[in-house]
Amino acid sequence: MPSPQPRLDAQGLVRRFGGRAVVDDVSIRIAAGEIFCLLGPSGCGKSTTLRMLAGVETPDEGTIRVDGDEVEGPNVSVPPEGRSVGLMFQDFALFPHMSVADNVGFGLSGPRSEKRARVGELLERVHLSRHIDSYPHELSGGEQQRVALARALAPRPLVMLMDEPFSGLDNRLRDGIRDETLGLLKEEGTAVVMVTHEPEEAMRMGDQIALMRDGRIVQQGAPYNLYNSPVDKAAAAFFSDINVIRGTVRGGLTQTAFGDFLAPGYSDGTEVEIVIRPQHLKLDFHRSGLAPLPTAENGVPALGWVRRARYLGRESLVEFEMEFDGSRLQAVVPSVFLPRPNTPFWLLLRRERCHVFAADGPAGLRPTT
Repeated sequence: MPSPQPRLDAQGLVRRFGGRAVVDDVSIRIAAGEIFCLLGPSGCGKSTTLRMLAGVETPDEGTIRVDGDEVEGPNVSVPPEGRSVGLMFQDFALFPHMSVADNVGFGLSGPRSEKRARVGELLERVHLSRHIDSYPHELSGGEQQRVALARALAPRPLVMLMDEPFSGLDNRLRDGIRDETLGLLKEEGTAVVMVTHEPEEAMRMGDQIALMRDGRIVQQGAPYNLYNSPVDKAAAAFFSDINVIRGTVRGGLTQTAFGDFLAPGYSDGTEVEIVIRPQHLKLDFHRSGLAPLPTAENGVPALGWVRRARYLGRESLVEFEMEFDGSRLQAVVPSVFLPRPNTPFWLLLRRERCHVFAADGPAGLRPTT
């Protein structure tokens, strides 16, 4: 059975400025009702990609199709208003001299009664019916964001493009507004491309995430896959703090404080880095003392000395100096646990959560056992 036609299909997008490609061979396919997050640091090309999709930036190469119709290519360039694309920006861009109703209905055409019905429907769905005659300055930031969402959805666009739309909201409001927005977009069946530099936001919102770096997509997939199977050390570090254990391959193995790690595919003498997140480094509370310990279920325990501990609310972060080589590793432990400096602990790591990469640059994921 053939796969359904994507709502948005962009292939091989390239945009150059001054001879430098700020977007380099970016391809995106999004189904109706799917939330696609372009994630990456400032300057990686994600906003330029969004502008090309919107039609306000012309790509040097590539094609864009909406519901199968080509809107950008070598011989066609449909203007933004003809692409059935909605836009939401950081600053909401509401008209201050217009009422909420007029703002929401601004892009609508057709009989007045139909426009009024559509405005009323959307304001009801974003819980702002009581503010239909209010003006933007009379609303809170969260309410203004919901008006901007209703206005963008009013013409029933096939694709919604969102450029960091929640960055101007107070942290206390952000989660609730994001969840409401996500629900409404799903109900409308709109394909969404959202630009963000916050991994947590991409994980919370996205069905698919494309991690961008230097104008290219370096990894794309479901949030679970990007978090648990990073393509390189930088990708792992973008989603959370990481510990890095360094070693050299000898006979297909890398010696560490936690025992030998398999390093398949790496030749002898290769410098490698074993990456593990702090929450996957465990303290062995059942054993004490400095005597050598037998191999545990999760590998060889390694001795570390507490250097500092910080309480973070629901958990604590403890930093250790390892007896093996003096390196520093961090462990996240639940609740209030603040051991004193220079206290020794045996540490264990979850080997199935470790990733091995070449130390001299990005490399494919290497399984460890």
